[in-house]
Amino acid sequence: MIHRISQEIRESLVFNKEDKIIFNNKLIEINQDNFSPIPIDNNLQNKTLAFIDGGQAEIISAGNFCLSFIRVFAQIFKNARKSYFVKHEFYLFTKAKYFQDDLYYESKIFVNTNDSNINETIIDETDLFISSNDQTIKSGLERASISKVTNMARRFAELALAKKLSGNQEPKIDFIILDGTLDRTFKNEEKYLDLPTNICALAKTSSLFTASGNNPLILLNKIGLAGCWNYFVENKTYFVKLHERAKHIFRFEGTKEVLHFLIKNSQDAIFLGYPYGLIFADQMARVSNTEKASLKTKFLLKKENKEILNYLTTSNAHNILDSIS
Repeated sequence: MIHRISQEIRESLVFNKEDKIIFNNKLIEINQDNFSPIPIDNNLQNKTLAFIDGGQAEIISAGNFCLSFIRVFAQIFKNARKSYFVKHEFYLFTKAKYFQDDLYYESKIFVNTNDSNINETIIDETDLFISSNDQTIKSGLERASISKVTNMARRFAELALAKKLSGNQEPKIDFIILDGTLDRTFKNEEKYLDLPTNICALAKTSSLFTASGNNPLILLNKIGLAGCWNYFVENKTYFVKLHERAKHIFRFEGTKEVLHFLIKNSQDAIFLGYPYGLIFADQMARVSNTEKASLKTKFLLKKENKEILNYLTTSNAHNILDSIS
């Protein structure tokens, strides 16, 4: 049976040079002329780059409310070396509210001033007020879970931090690279996507397909140039290979000028061809299970929060089953 299944999988992996990429609901022909080499130039003038990522953890959650912890982190590199970092942390409390014949989610932000470089709110709470039936957070036919608002807040915070760093501060940051894309996903996100041209995005994964159902990244890697290259898709969107021995290709949005400098930052053997700045930002933004457990304990051990436990028992049935060996 394994042999038959394996054969079925192999036969489904069609390789066709005449294939087309499905992008923004359009079919785009694959054209060899869209490849451009990215030359490695060690004499390039050094620039200051900032790499941004975010992390989150759900601390307390029931059907009608959710308390989350969100961290966004920016690591700045000057002359290809770590210079300084910017960190912004906040708690997000979201509760259900019946409004205009529908169930809405309303949020409040509490900035963690003890461990943040930025001690004021960088996103607007009102931008997180959203219907549980909003198409941008729903999954299937059911209402969106209240925890989906945490994803919105983290995304808005990453974009807001990028815009804040792009301002006229000293030292000046030449390029800012976000983990992910610059596509609109959530309601009200367009407000945060009004970004300066020096802000770019690099996505580790891509949900794009070709007309034959193939993965365009695999296809382009087969027919791509030797060495480092970019492949133009549309507007300021490219696929890029940032190390000649890299096995991964990434989706890039922004100005091509930064690609020369990303090559210099993508030499780490941990993830060859992926910027070390984004690896480091991911590590520093991530909220570990240990940290999550510590935050949860701080809240639940308080005597005045005893009643909260009654709400948690309504939503932890899956956890009980998962713990049964």
